[in-house]
Amino acid sequence: MKKNWALSLLMSIVLLGGVFVPAGHYASAANNTTVTSDEGNSEETINQEEQELTADEQDFLDYMDALDAAGVYEQKALNATGGNTYITSSNRKSIFLTLNNTAIPNYTKYVSMLKQIKPENAELKKIHDKLIRGSYTQLEAYQLFKQAVSKTKVNNTLLKQGNDKVSAGKKAIEQYLKDVQAYAEKLGYEF
Repeated sequence: MKKNWALSLLMSIVLLGGVFVPAGHYASAANNTTVTSDEGNSEETINQEEQELTADEQDFLDYMDALDAAGVYEQKALNATGGNTYITSSNRKSIFLTLNNTAIPNYTKYVSMLKQIKPENAELKKIHDKLIRGSYTQLEAYQLFKQAVSKTKVNNTLLKQGNDKVSAGKKAIEQYLKDVQAYAEKLGYEF
């Protein structure tokens, strides 16, 4: 039971370090446009979604859809570990098994899917690279935590290294969130 509180604190930090991207939840900036046809005086109201999208807008919407698909795996990983942050000698093994069998495989799939997303727009690609870096760093933290609880004696050095990775990953993800929000607003979408 030595330093269980430190282990619990570190695990709660890593488990809260996942990215929360409101993928797929964007709103149109322009409400409606009125169009008058040449054949008479009839008017139609067209939503922006029905209008022609620019290449950057379409790329962004495709990007958000791809993030939404990848986010399923991130959510599975976070759900598996979310409520189990206090580590004792009696639950250390179950936490190890949760990390090994559910959290790490799902988060690995999430990071793999992020790497496969290739935005066409150079600015969006730079922003996306921050998400990949931050998420990969979070994955490394999960792996360090798994190693830390893999033996009967908890390895506090690995826990500290995992905590450092969590901090670095969280910083990159927070910067990504700011940048993607600014990019979306530039295109006329609201988060």
